[in-house]
Amino acid sequence: MHIVVCIKQVPDSAQIRVHPVTNTIMRQGVPAIVNPYDLFALEEALRLKDRFGGRVTMLCMGPPQAEDALRKCVSFGASDAILVTDRAFAGADTLATSYALAAAIRKIGSEQAVDLVFTGKQTIDGDTAQVGPGVARRLGLNLLTYVSRIVELDLDARRLKVERRAEGGVQLLETTLPSLITMLEGTNEMRFASMADMLRAGRVPVRKWNKEDAGIEDLARIGLKGSPTIVSKVFGPTPRTQKADVETVSDSSVNDVCLNLLQKIFTTHPTLEQETVERLSA
Repeated sequence: MHIVVCIKQVPDSAQIRVHPVTNTIMRQGVPAIVNPYDLFALEEALRLKDRFGGRVTMLCMGPPQAEDALRKCVSFGASDAILVTDRAFAGADTLATSYALAAAIRKIGSEQAVDLVFTGKQTIDGDTAQVGPGVARRLGLNLLTYVSRIVELDLDARRLKVERRAEGGVQLLETTLPSLITMLEGTNEMRFASMADMLRAGRVPVRKWNKEDAGIEDLARIGLKGSPTIVSKVFGPTPRTQKADVETVSDSSVNDVCLNLLQKIFTTHPTLEQETVERLSA
């Protein structure tokens, strides 16, 4: 079995600041980390590798320093790492990124057929959740998004059964391989890296592919040229001036306090009471 896990190196969102004049993200001095959602995808891929054997190939598109993120993933037990890096990829939006990653996965598949592709549900810097589905569409893979658990995998029958979290509950879906899975957060716990794998991660040759190595056929579909998305500005949320309401229960019962709170909420939002009644009676 051959699994490809796509990751992204992102700035630590807890330390990002927005420039007060230019309204752009200030990345200087902000440490880079592996996108946290991608780690859930990696752990799930490694668990399948533990059960069925095979190979887990890490794939990342980014600047040369993203090699550190790939080595970290290798230290957890991944087999191989490929960094797609070229100045031509700079400024790529989700459309151009999915095109480049799909081309790289197609190239990886020419070396050894790919059975599964894993990604996180989204990245913490873009939050679009578009790259995974975009890659699946370009490669013609069956797409399973927001997967919370892999229920069953039958390699002989080439069938896969998963649980997918949706607004109405949990869906049980079955499909065939090859497939692309975007993993939901909180679905597993990342393992600790073993000493042997940490030493191996320091020695493993991370393959670096430029646009030619990655099999890019149309240069107009990568980088800024292939990115129709325009970000007008980035800004931080405006602090609220409204104070929180504090209710005490010393002189009143809990029921009275709850009724008072509901009355205040319905007074502030006049249509909310009717909408709540209609939803509860549906």
